[in-house]
Amino acid sequence: MDVKSLVSHSLMVAWKDLMELFRNRMMLIMLVLMPLLMMTMAGFMFPSSTSISQVSVALVNEDEGSESATLIAVLEPMNSSTGMMTITSASSLDEVRSMIQAGEVEGGIIIASNFTSSLITGKQGVITIVTDQSNPQMSMLLQIALKEVLEQMGTWLAQQNVQGLNQTVNPSNSLAIVKPYSIQTEGAVLGDFSYFDFIAPGLMAMTVMMSVMTGLPAAISHERETGTLDGMMVAPINRLAIILGKTLAQTARGMLQGTLILALAVALFGVTIHGSILLIFALLLLGVFSFVGLGVVITSFAKDQETAMMVMMALMFPMMLLSGVFFPIQQMPWFMQAISKFLPLTYAATALRKVMVFGAGVPMITTELAVLIGFGVVMTAIAVPVFKRAMTR
Repeated sequence: MDVKSLVSHSLMVAWKDLMELFRNRMMLIMLVLMPLLMMTMAGFMFPSSTSISQVSVALVNEDEGSESATLIAVLEPMNSSTGMMTITSASSLDEVRSMIQAGEVEGGIIIASNFTSSLITGKQGVITIVTDQSNPQMSMLLQIALKEVLEQMGTWLAQQNVQGLNQTVNPSNSLAIVKPYSIQTEGAVLGDFSYFDFIAPGLMAMTVMMSVMTGLPAAISHERETGTLDGMMVAPINRLAIILGKTLAQTARGMLQGTLILALAVALFGVTIHGSILLIFALLLLGVFSFVGLGVVITSFAKDQETAMMVMMALMFPMMLLSGVFFPIQQMPWFMQAISKFLPLTYAATALRKVMVFGAGVPMITTELAVLIGFGVVMTAIAVPVFKRAMTR
């Protein structure tokens, strides 16, 4: 069979699968609705910044001196301007713990009973921050925010003390005496970024993977069960054309969903694309190529559609969690980081993230491209004979 016939037959098989998709209105609706729901939930569920607002905090002042009164007098207007906390009074540490356990507050600030006397005698005044360990992420954010606020207040009070001790000190220089270092941070790429800039490329790669690996059992196993695949097998077309046709149909599905996620990320959540759009679509196509061979192999070995879907799910969920789609790989234990290096989704998400966030070109993603191409070639080379053998059983 010549190349022209192979291409023609592949396109006919792909057209047949796509027409079945378009005739199934519910499936077509879910094909579009799934990226919408996923992006909306991810966009509003995950934090867009490290700031917090209107967090209920219980305040306990065990000190009766002037320094704690001054601290509270400064804290209240500062909190009113930022809207970070909703402050509730409490009488003791035990009451704060009870309020946190009852869900009445999310944290507490305890001013020690010797706060004023410690500051007067040249010692540090102790302020205890109480958090809810049942919510680790909020606990961490609350600790960081409260520490920053209290440190700023401490710096301000120290400036006032410096001015009181030495009237000749220029007010503008008192900060340099109290806090000699000024630490500034700057990103590798100019502009404001949120957590969604990190998660959007990974969601695109994950959606392409899910579209391919959940679509193939329906495209192969289901047709084999209903007998329609037997009709194609006895037709005068190459079996390679069947694989290529079904691959093209799944590619169209994956690209449609990937494009929807990209459009939603830009339109709804302000994600800025710093790299080439063409390179992004090329990476999505390469992601389809790397996953489709694996999908064909699994589907060919499975006896029915249900078994194929179970195996697909068993592979997809670990890849979703270990490939750095939702959480940075660097935060994982070392053995999970080692596993992530063998997952193609890791390289697809990393390559998309480099292009979209850093504006990377092909030279900066050569490793990811090599892994995706290599994985796709190996799995396709395995998939073709496995599929042919499965069809003759």
